[in-house]
Amino acid sequence: MKKAIMLILAAILTIPAVEADNKQLQKALKKEYKAKMKEYQKSKWELFGSSRTLDVALLNHYDQLNNLGEDGREVVGIASRFKSKNIGHQQAINNACLTYAQQAGSYLKGRIVSDMAANADDTSAEFDHFYAAYERLVGMEIKGEMMESYSVIRCLNPKANDKDREYEMQIFFVVNESAATRARIRAMENALKESEAAQKYAQKVSDFVREGFENE
Repeated sequence: MKKAIMLILAAILTIPAVEADNKQLQKALKKEYKAKMKEYQKSKWELFGSSRTLDVALLNHYDQLNNLGEDGREVVGIASRFKSKNIGHQQAINNACLTYAQQAGSYLKGRIVSDMAANADDTSAEFDHFYAAYERLVGMEIKGEMMESYSVIRCLNPKANDKDREYEMQIFFVVNESAATRARIRAMENALKESEAAQKYAQKVSDFVREGFENE
């Protein structure tokens, strides 16, 4: 009974601290939201491909990231100096996939070089083929795991004729890292086939891939 009372008291005492943390987070998010909206308005960015307003799209984006917590990751795809908006949209998607793949590859290389430093011969030239294959394959596999949150677009030369106008686009994606692990594992399994050196450490490499990214 005494132990139960102590646990209840401990829970009650932690409530004010939790509420204070939540208030600080809400305050920081509100400040971040205002700054981002101000940036969009100043640079004449507009929401693309949605009937919603930009402020609602941005709030929903933050909400998705908050709900995923540490498992959520924001990835941005960029396309510039295009005339066809559809082409620009696809270019931005491809750019986002490439960005994610490069980040995944850099993380994996850092872990392998750090944890296998004693085997320098195995982690040099032969592993370079594995890194390149892994990045390429992650870029192909990750598309199905990336959720497009919202896109913004702006005209770079608004005074030009319609047919001569060029645009810039940014697409914001939310990636669930737990779900994305499947894509990274598929890429790893195929990349291992291209590297005998990596096959020697297949289990350790698999562990690194399953971990995903370090918290930044």
